[in-house]
Order: sequence, then C-alpha cells, then structure tokens
Amino acid sequence: MKTEEVDHVKMSSISIEQSAISVPNLGIHSVPLPPKKTTLQKLKLKLTEIFFPDDPLYQFKNKSLRTKIILGFQFFFPILQWLPTYSLQLFRSDLVSGLTIASLAIPQGISYAKLANLPPIIGLYSSFVPPIIYSVLGSSRHLGVGPVSIASLVMGAMLSEFISPTDEPVLYLKLAFTSTFFAGLFQASLGLFRLGFIIDFLSKATLIGFMAGAAIIVSLQQLKALLGITHFTNKMQIIPVMYSVFSHKNEWSWQTIVMGISFLVFLLTARYISSKKPRLFWISAAAPLTSVILSTLLVFCLRSNGDKIAKIGQLPEGLNPPSINMLYFQTAHIALAAKTGLITGILSLTEGIAVGRTFASLENYQVDGNKEMMAIGAMNIVGSCSSCYVTTGAFSRSAVNYNAGAKTAFSNIVMATAVLVTLLFLMPLFYYTPNVVLAAIIITAVIGLIDHEGALRLWKVDKLDFVACLCSFLGVLFISVPSGLALAVGISVFKVLLHITRPNIVTLGNIPGTQMFNSIERYKNASRIPSFLIIGLEAPIYFVNSTYLQERILRSIREEEDMIKSNGDPMLKYVVLDMTAVTAIDTSGIDTINELGKSIRNRSLELALVNPVGSVMEKLHKSKVLELFGSNNGVYMSVGEAILDMTTSKKVDGLA
Repeated sequence: MKTEEVDHVKMSSISIEQSAISVPNLGIHSVPLPPKKTTLQKLKLKLTEIFFPDDPLYQFKNKSLRTKIILGFQFFFPILQWLPTYSLQLFRSDLVSGLTIASLAIPQGISYAKLANLPPIIGLYSSFVPPIIYSVLGSSRHLGVGPVSIASLVMGAMLSEFISPTDEPVLYLKLAFTSTFFAGLFQASLGLFRLGFIIDFLSKATLIGFMAGAAIIVSLQQLKALLGITHFTNKMQIIPVMYSVFSHKNEWSWQTIVMGISFLVFLLTARYISSKKPRLFWISAAAPLTSVILSTLLVFCLRSNGDKIAKIGQLPEGLNPPSINMLYFQTAHIALAAKTGLITGILSLTEGIAVGRTFASLENYQVDGNKEMMAIGAMNIVGSCSSCYVTTGAFSRSAVNYNAGAKTAFSNIVMATAVLVTLLFLMPLFYYTPNVVLAAIIITAVIGLIDHEGALRLWKVDKLDFVACLCSFLGVLFISVPSGLALAVGISVFKVLLHITRPNIVTLGNIPGTQMFNSIERYKNASRIPSFLIIGLEAPIYFVNSTYLQERILRSIREEEDMIKSNGDPMLKYVVLDMTAVTAIDTSGIDTINELGKSIRNRSLELALVNPVGSVMEKLHKSKVLELFGSNNGVYMSVGEAILDMTTSKKVDGLA
C-alpha cells in the first residue's frame, strides 16, 4: 500500500475513534455467545413467543390458591372483574348509553338482516342474545355487539349465489344458522389455541379496498328499495346490478323515490352534524329510529294510497325460538356453509377486535385479543342455536356507546333488554315500516366504510399496498365479494414473500462527527470510508433469499471496485457486513455466509461481520463458519470497531 493511502486509512480510523462521545478510548470487543439452552428449552421459548406473547399466566405467579381460583374465574369470565365493584353511578352511565345504542340497534338489526337476505326478525333476535353473552365473556367496556353490514353482505352474497332466499327460504335460513355456527366455532378455536395471528393476513390496505367496494355494492343493491323495483338481481357485481336497475324502469315508483331521498338526506344531514360536532353524537344515533317512526306513521296515514310503497309486514312476537334443530350438516351444502362461516367469521372477528382495541386505547385499558376471539366465537355458537346470524362488535354502535358515556359491558345488557321489550310488545308497530327507509339506513351506515383518505395515504406511502387495496376494491365490484377478498389477500401475501425473497441491501457510510453508519443514499452527508465497503443487510437470511443475497453482495463489490477505479480512490481492501437487522438465519443462510467468505477472499479482500444477534451468532458459531475468518472470528460489536481493528492490525501492510 502506498504511503499516502496508509495515511488516509489511518486518518479515517483516528477520526472514527475520536468521534465517539461516550466511549473516547474505543476498544475491540468480541461478540459474546448467547447463554446455552437445550433444544427443548429453545422449542418451548419459541412456542411461547408464538402462542403466548402476552404471557396470560403472569398474574397467577406467587399467588395463594384462593387468589388463583378467583383470578382464574375472572380470567375466563371478565364480568367478574367489574361486577363486584359495580355502583349506581356506573349503572346510570350504562343505562343512558345502553338505551341510546338500542335506538340504533333496532333499525340496524332489521336493515342488516334484509341485507343478508334473511327475515327482518332475525336481525332483532341477533341483537338480543349475543350482547348478553358478550357482556359476560368480553373484555371491552365499549364494544356494541350486533349484526354488521360487511358480514351481512358477505353472507347474503355467498349463500344466495347457490341457494335462492325466495325460492328456498327454509334451506337458506338453515344454511345461515349453520354458517354462523361454523363462524363461531372457527373464532372460538382461534382464541382457544391462540392462533389470532391468522387474521393478520387481512392487512389494512386489503380491508380499505374491500370495505369500499362492499359499501358501493351494498348501496347499489339498495336501489331496489329506493326505486321501488319488484324484480331485482341477486348478483352482487356492479354490472348486473346496474343492468337490473335500468332494465326495470317501468317498476320505478315516484312515491318510493321521494320518500327514500327525503329520509336519506335527513340521515346524511344528521350524520354530518354529528361528525362536525362530536357532542351532538346523539343526533346521528337517534336519526335511524326517528326515521323508522316517522316513515311508519306516514305510511300508516297514507295506507289507502300507499300500496306502491313496500312495507316490512307482519313480524312475529316473542323471544328467540331455538334453532339447534335447523343446523344443517348434510353433505350437499356443508362445504358452502363452512366456507361462508370461515370468511364471515374472519371479517367479523377482524372488525370486532379492531373496534374494541380502538376504544380501549382511548380510555387507556387493555383488550385481550384471545379473550375477544373466544367471546365473539361463543356468542355466535350460542346465537346459531337461538335463531341469530353472525354478529360482532359494530363500529357505529361502539362509537355511539362510547360517546354516550358507557363505563362497562353492562350497556350491552341494557340494549338487549330494550330489544327484549321490543320483541315482546312492539312488533305490531313495525307492520307499516317501509323498506325504503331501511335501505336509506343501510346506505347511510355503509358510506362511512369508504375511506378515501386512507386510500390516498396508501398511494403516497406504499404503492404496492395501494395495488392490493385497488385489486380488492375492483375485485369486489366486478368479480364477487369473496373473490375480491381472496385476490387482495393473495396480493398481500405476495408482497410479504417479495420482501422476504428480495430483501433490502444498503451501502453504509459514516455520519461525520459520530459513530453512526447509515445509508449513503438516504443520508447525503454520509461519507464512504476509504478501502472499505460497508453493507447493511435488512432481513433474515433464509433459503428463499440466500442465493439472491450472495449475488447482490458480490455485485455491490464489483460496482464498488469499478467506481473506485474510475475515481482513482484507494483500492478496496475490506468488506463489512452489518448484520444488526438480520434477526434469523437458517442452514442455507450459513452456507451463503461461508461461500461469500470464500469468494471475497479469492478477490484478495477481507470480510468482517458486525453485531449478529444472539440466535444468529449461535448458529454461526456451531457451524464453525467463523473459524474461516481468522483472528477475532471476524465478528465485531460495531462497524467502528471493525474498521479500527482491521486498519490498525497487521492485516494492513506497513502498519504495526
């Protein structure tokens, strides 16, 4: 090495050493091996991290037997945590909030049941039993339980594609209850076996596109009631729906159109007022029930001239009849019921947990995801045996519940009691309720699912996420609801695989005046260290990306040598791999490190590894790959230490 090059390397090492603020006298430290563990201990630790990341048993440690029994009951029945200290003041708050969400739940229950092509009374049944079950087993204080638009839409779309709800209403109803049973069984199993990470495959980008597409499809389907059309397609794609609208112009009813537009404007205005002034949340909450009451009175007064306005008709009075005898497990349709239950179960579970965690974060308390899965699953299993279809925590009800001042899950019991009174005594009042008002309520509710700001944010931040969102949106609109969801999930999984198989590799430079090394592309003031190529690996090294990483690193070396040659800089002598972000490695990855070391030595270069994490370091040590790296095994705690050691040792000609 020329004298001026040696001086240049020396000065670079000195500047790195002197730039350390907290460690002025920088020494060389070997990377310690992690504590030795047996294979059984490692397996136990790994399984614990996968299935029990929240360590649910920590609260039982160092407790007496009596305390453990009490905590055990409270763990499985969260109602026992707050019921012993329940007070009159809490009851007042829950009473107000419970009655408030009941005014929303009753019209929504009827509307969403029609959305699922089920008898309207099923929606009220589903607003009675499940909330009581959840109040005993659920861990959220603010979750308002009942039917939701997305699950109703998906169930209606999937079942009606094969079974006509008008031609075979009994079979359709049986499959709806059976799908609900499968949904609950799946949800409870996820919670019981702590497999909640499965629902994480529904990314936010996927859900934004799916919900927007579903909201538009739901809204277009309501044109049947808004226009007074009698014959309408059961298909859920945008083209058949629009064709059905304009091919039946002769069925349009101006009376229905006027009433529908009037109440739609009223509901949207109430929603707008509440969104602008959150203190007036009760306006939006009371608007659906107010619309039902006013429209029912109007149709009743005009009953002699209102035959062109379709009405709900007679609804049966009384409590939920048992439906366990209607669960349908025959071979012919069990696959359809299971598939419908699986998809609606995942969607409703995702919405319920997301809503529960949202309001829990506002009040600074924890919602146990696995408890929520078991609670939602249990209420759907019980619901399927008591004439209910898929239910979960609804965002609209939960928002009203929270704003109305709910303190505990007792507000769900109050809501269920109000629904009970309705089922027992108020059913005849719904006879003249027009279908067009229910359609207006549904449209108003699903419009809030269109998150255009979220879609724009995806476009700005991550184009691939936006593609997943767009595919989900277009798939729902033009193919089908399940296919659109499956397409979006597939794209999200492809994105994950793409990041794993083609991980990011960056060239690092020193930030002047510091010991920090960052990407020279991201930080313009980061400077290269003469004779060094410092590469940062930002992913685990597995069999799916090991070959790519090896080729990519060797290409970076060739590019660096070409740039040095063209610029006349000091020749490349050292390659440093910063493995701080390499969280795991397998045997293929170890072979890659081995082959990489040989290739680099064949080019008369030295290779060093920086800061491999415990499990990676352990595997490298056991494989004896590090023995090929010479003194110190070529492994350092930091990039600065690697540079200092490699430039001041005998590895550099002319330096002692």
